[in-house]
Amino acid sequence: MAKQQAQVKTESKNAQDVIVDGTNQIAGRLCTHVAKLLINGTRVSIVNSENIMLSGDRKMIIEEYRKFLEVASITNPKFGPFHPRRPDTMIAKMVRGMLPKNKPSGQASLKRLRTYLGVPNELKSKKTTQFDDAKIRKSAPYYTTLGELGKTVGWHE
Repeated sequence: MAKQQAQVKTESKNAQDVIVDGTNQIAGRLCTHVAKLLINGTRVSIVNSENIMLSGDRKMIIEEYRKFLEVASITNPKFGPFHPRRPDTMIAKMVRGMLPKNKPSGQASLKRLRTYLGVPNELKSKKTTQFDDAKIRKSAPYYTTLGELGKTVGWHE
């Protein structure tokens, strides 16, 4: 009896897993959908995070991010804040900004989030989803990928 209950729990846990493919998705819209899923109790994995797009002028995006990187502690930079340069950590921090991170529900939600560069082997065989309203509307040169942004601000693959 206990084995059957354990199997049902693992099956229901796997049924709530969502794998989101970030290729050609706008970052802000993608993050709002992911944050909503996390708050509802779903485990979310974001794959291909280096291909997530930021809309706007490329030079302005890079300039604003470089200004953001200059923010440091007055006493000693080792005390933070720590700024992400990898695309997977950038998108995780964007989602974190949309969750109530100081409440227990927000902290539990953030633990259900996984972000990956590319697609890991254990997720290759599983079905991925994309959000229709988060897809880019113009051609790709009008956007900047998180991978490009990361490489210009100090990310080394």
